[in-house]
Amino acid sequence: MTDRRARTYETLGILMKFHAFPGDTQDKFCLVEAVVPPGLGAPPNHHAGETEAFYMLEGEIEFMVDGQTRLARRGDHVAIPDGAVHAFTARGDAPARVLILNAPGHMHERFFTELGQPVAEGTSVPAPMDGPPDVARVMRVAGETGMTILPPA
Repeated sequence: MTDRRARTYETLGILMKFHAFPGDTQDKFCLVEAVVPPGLGAPPNHHAGETEAFYMLEGEIEFMVDGQTRLARRGDHVAIPDGAVHAFTARGDAPARVLILNAPGHMHERFFTELGQPVAEGTSVPAPMDGPPDVARVMRVAGETGMTILPPA
């Protein structure tokens, strides 16, 4: 059975299109296509019990995984070991486009949709953020979902 709610969200300046919610995949995984504007991404975070992997479609994203950095481009795959501290930031002049696989995906589905706002299907780029994120809300939702966001170094 396919989930009937919105499938496209703007979350913290990133456009996120859910190709599959966990409920679509017998609770096995969540598949999201993200459009990440230059300079945006995810702060250092970690989560146990939810595997994460990225597949680059366009652009460049700098990933940090357990203190090691690497620049990923079209066709590159970046796997995040369970519980590893990781972060990413889009680089270059144009937005990056990346597929994100989370398994089983419930944590990320809730985090992305609870913090995000549904947008019209067919939206291809996120609107610019209208100010800084509500850090207290981000930290609360992260904690409620089992994700730990680390303070800036």
